[in-house]
Amino acid sequence: KGFDRAVAGLAAQLRAQASRPEDAAVRAAIAALDVDWASTTAAQRRALFTGALRAAGRKVAGVPTAIRATFGDAATEVVGAARNTARRSQRLAIGADFNALDKRIVSYLRTSQAVFVRDEYGRRADAFSHEARRIVSDGLEAGLGRDEIARDLARAATTTLANRPGYYWEVAAAAFIGQGRSFGLLSAFAEAGIERYRFEAVLDEHTTETCRFLHGKEFTVSTGLRLFDQVEAEPDRIKELMPWVRESTNPETGRKSLYVDQAGQRTTIAEVARSAVGTRDDRGEFARGLSDRELSDLGVSFPPLHGLCRSTVVGVVS
Repeated sequence: KGFDRAVAGLAAQLRAQASRPEDAAVRAAIAALDVDWASTTAAQRRALFTGALRAAGRKVAGVPTAIRATFGDAATEVVGAARNTARRSQRLAIGADFNALDKRIVSYLRTSQAVFVRDEYGRRADAFSHEARRIVSDGLEAGLGRDEIARDLARAATTTLANRPGYYWEVAAAAFIGQGRSFGLLSAFAEAGIERYRFEAVLDEHTTETCRFLHGKEFTVSTGLRLFDQVEAEPDRIKELMPWVRESTNPETGRKSLYVDQAGQRTTIAEVARSAVGTRDDRGEFARGLSDRELSDLGVSFPPLHGLCRSTVVGVVS
């Protein structure tokens, strides 16, 4: 419940900071495309679409910087909470103050989401561009007038550029908090001399196949910290170094597969032999699962592993 409250609170702050620029982007795109389409050439239409995207992009260009302050304040809280959890709930003999690694984690977290926010606005722009071109093409073919096409473009701009009522900021907040908690706990484990940790999922009706598969698996703290060193040094590669797990159905077996994409290469990490999704306290059963070492090598060894991931890690004391 504390995790859910933290995600909701942080998401509300982020959404509030982004809402005005996003609304401005919608208005800029609509204004740029409010023309008499019937009198334009194909070349002019291409130029109008390009100009609209640029105008919208300028309005949201400052969002990653604006939300950085909010993430900066939250980073200290998340790492501090992870450290307190390790000291109290897991009873590790570590100090209350941040160590050098904690400070590096806080610094990394302050800017870690910038890559995702930037990419998200890029995806929104691509989606609007595709939809706007379709609307204009279909509208001209159907003989629609300027006002009718403008109305449809306005609707498309609102639902793509502003992405409401989507849950993007909840996902961003959960990823930020989940990653900060995991790195903070790994730092605490290292300080306490703990060499291994265990992945622990919340086994309830909402738990995904991914977290059920990972539940109970053990990994080395040193491997987790090496992964942090990598993403700290190359934050733009985070999607490759720490990929989220996806799901698909194998048409031959009818089984659901869990996989990751890295540099265009798909790697299956397990198949679902018996699903327990929708139940409590049941992992389900899996086949063809990769070993703990293989999962670590893929960067699939601690949360978050998907959107709104609630799982955590605990130290394994010998």
